[in-house]
Amino acid sequence: MISRRTSIVNKVHSRVNLIPATGCWIWLGPHSGTGRGGGYPRMNLNGQTVAVHRVMYTHEHGYIPGKKQIDHKCRNRLCVNPSHLELVTHKENQKRRDRARKEQPFLSG
Repeated sequence: MISRRTSIVNKVHSRVNLIPATGCWIWLGPHSGTGRGGGYPRMNLNGQTVAVHRVMYTHEHGYIPGKKQIDHKCRNRLCVNPSHLELVTHKENQKRRDRARKEQPFLSG
């Protein structure tokens, strides 16, 4: 019998495109739209919509405290590679976003 955890990871892996040049695992399934705060991968688990990058971070690294956020070190919101995800404060996440926008203005999404 396959574990729930393995089943979830297999579900995620079936919907990603691996990009060897960057190491990103690009989510090909649904996402949170194009509005403010949009563009994050979503999937259904037991009838509930969840953020795929948070699922993968939790699978690899464990619990996400309530006051923390997950930052995409690769700056790609659709990436669900746990090694590209880092637990940070809201303030740090905003600093990194602003720094990335200054360095590469085309990323301002």
